[in-house]
Amino acid sequence: MGGEKNVGQARGGKAKAKTPRQRLSDKEGGSGGDAPRKSTKPNKERTKATAKSQRVEKVKVQKKPVLPACPCVNPMIVDSRSSPNQLDRNGFPDTVLGLVPKVKAFKMESVESFDDDVRFNLAVKEEPEDGDFVPEKRGKKRKRPEDEPMEGPSCSSATPTLNRKLKEKDEADPRTENNTKEGIKKEKKPKKEEAEHPVTTKKKSKEEIEAAKALKIKKREEEEQQRWRWWEEDKYEDGVKWKFLEHRGPFFPPEYQHLPDNVNFYYNGKVVKLGLAAEEVALFFAQMLDHEYTTKDVFRNNFFKDWRKEMTLEERVLISDLNKCDFRELHTMHKEKVEARKAMSKEEKLVMKEANQKIVEEYGFCILDHHRERIGNFKIEPPGLFRGRGEHPKQGMLKKRIQPEDVIINCEKKSCIPEPPAGHHWKEVRHDNTVTWLASWTENVQGSCKYVMLNPSSKLKGEKDWEKYEVARRLKSCVNGIRQQYQQDIKSKQMEIRQRAVALYFIDKLALRAGNEKEEGETADTVGCCSLRVEHITLHDLLEDKECVVEFDFLGKDCIRYYNKVPVTKRVFKNLKLFMKNKEPGDDLFDRLNACLLNKHLSSLLPGLTAKVFRTFNASITLQEQLQQLSNMTDKPAEKLLSYNRANRAVAVLCNHQRVPPKTFDQSMANLQSKIDGRREQLALAKSELKLAKKEVKAHSSDSKLQAVVERKKKAVQRCEEQLMKMEVQATNREENKQIALGTSKLNYLDPRISVAWCKNMEVPLDKIYNKSQRDKFAWAVDMTGADFLF
Repeated sequence: MGGEKNVGQARGGKAKAKTPRQRLSDKEGGSGGDAPRKSTKPNKERTKATAKSQRVEKVKVQKKPVLPACPCVNPMIVDSRSSPNQLDRNGFPDTVLGLVPKVKAFKMESVESFDDDVRFNLAVKEEPEDGDFVPEKRGKKRKRPEDEPMEGPSCSSATPTLNRKLKEKDEADPRTENNTKEGIKKEKKPKKEEAEHPVTTKKKSKEEIEAAKALKIKKREEEEQQRWRWWEEDKYEDGVKWKFLEHRGPFFPPEYQHLPDNVNFYYNGKVVKLGLAAEEVALFFAQMLDHEYTTKDVFRNNFFKDWRKEMTLEERVLISDLNKCDFRELHTMHKEKVEARKAMSKEEKLVMKEANQKIVEEYGFCILDHHRERIGNFKIEPPGLFRGRGEHPKQGMLKKRIQPEDVIINCEKKSCIPEPPAGHHWKEVRHDNTVTWLASWTENVQGSCKYVMLNPSSKLKGEKDWEKYEVARRLKSCVNGIRQQYQQDIKSKQMEIRQRAVALYFIDKLALRAGNEKEEGETADTVGCCSLRVEHITLHDLLEDKECVVEFDFLGKDCIRYYNKVPVTKRVFKNLKLFMKNKEPGDDLFDRLNACLLNKHLSSLLPGLTAKVFRTFNASITLQEQLQQLSNMTDKPAEKLLSYNRANRAVAVLCNHQRVPPKTFDQSMANLQSKIDGRREQLALAKSELKLAKKEVKAHSSDSKLQAVVERKKKAVQRCEEQLMKMEVQATNREENKQIALGTSKLNYLDPRISVAWCKNMEVPLDKIYNKSQRDKFAWAVDMTGADFLF
């Protein structure tokens, strides 16, 4: 582990008898090149001449370093050229980790992989018996005492074996006698090329890191300069969204190609060659064989029904039972393709990335009011099997391939109208500047309209968000009057007004969604406030020492269960009893109300006000209040972020933004906990090393080098404490939010100006709250918001 030596080269005194034989070049060792070098007394002139004439290449042999008994010490240390202040992978200086100098890690090659004509010396790393290194001697060469035994694999049984193999190779090679210095130099070139790709990646220098940061800042500034600051322009009137719009139309998925000849579909044990349409649908089912969907009767029945529609008459006559169908070869082919994509080389991935980038450049942008804007979903969804959320009654149905004949194009009259694919035509071309979509079509499963829209960072999306949050802010000034109004309406003699007042009470207090009308049996059984049924609530006169408690239990949006026990006012409780009177469990609770009537009433109270805006108002107010309560300027950055996430979590709970914990949650938490335990051990080690260093300073108070060591160890302890705190905060964050989805409320219900102002006040970088795409989405808020903003 000390400085590197050539075994056999005289360093003073007589060479030891146990010194292994060195291989010499033909000039030095004779025709065979196998003569051992004899031990000689030291002679400066002779030593210099010998060193100058040697043309041998050293093979560095990895030697396991002797480290202190600590689980946090990494045995593979980086580069011998590193500075004494350089940190290891865990953030510690070398002096903390037992004061072990670093050696360069490498991969030992077999003898057969060496060039036949090249001679090698075996260089070993040596250590004294006590193994103690002081910091100021770190990296320096030292002499090995004569009584110290040779160590390492190169000086044990491995050395004779290696020499013997080299000797056998040399004797069998007729070119050995004719080698020259120039020839050896030429033959070493491939070795140089190998050295250009070391095992360990070279660490960037401080200058390189600073240059990369400066380049990143410069790029960000250029992007800001090129950004369209649409929020500084005047808004269009009369519902006009744009004055010029030009695009290339949507991008269609490639047509289906037949299966390879060696992949077969079997029915009742016999090979059946399907037509192109039926084969494509069969492959959709085969791709999902390892999913639980294919075990559900509803999914299988819907699939088989739609599959038979794609078959020819002969195929329908033959294939009458799904249980007799064998899709295994199709499934195996699909799995192999998936694995092949995962195993793609960097070059192949780069080619694919470049091809996708060309598609994005052609179809992923449009010209809006003479500005280049990015399109969000410019690709037409490929055909497949519908899944839906929860126990959807239409799961398994075929989502048909969308053709240009199904698509309506929207653009400006004077623009270049996009060309449809060869042999096709558009369903219609419109020029409607009061809508924000570029193309639309109707999907066949649920009959809903699908749209090609602009990216969330675009002007049209940003204007819509800004307007939504401004309406929510205006609601703040009149919300007390609205609350007084619906409290009076609860006593109304008209049942319609009473039901509307109670529904509005729930939307205000519980942030429930309004709930839209749906055709029975066509969609999953999800409800909102206005579509609640009698079976979804239970009334308790007294529950858990609370009076007038309403117990909610229903499936909300995306089949997320809403379960809550809420105490309400006595007047609301009496009205609910009245609404439930003489009704069956499946009857509507608010039988004289729907979401349309409710939103119409709200818009009469405040232009633009809807149930969703009410929900946005309550979410944003909750975030602002929680941030004021939880934040502290004196907290560390990690603690400030924890406070923000806790405030965000309060909003997510209010809005019932739940999620299923990831399957790998327990394993990831165990991994994080093990890292925390390791970091605690490292902190204990760093503190003990600091304590010892301080004792050394007291004993030798005049030694400035020891004082420098103490300062380094203090910094190491501080770094370790910061890293440990970050990990502990991360663990707390994960545990608290494992079933809560923070992103939904952050992007859709929370005014971004609240977060921007909080970041400025708390001196927290905005990129800790929003990633780059989110910062682009809320660029208008970032630009216009000051630290004094209040919702």
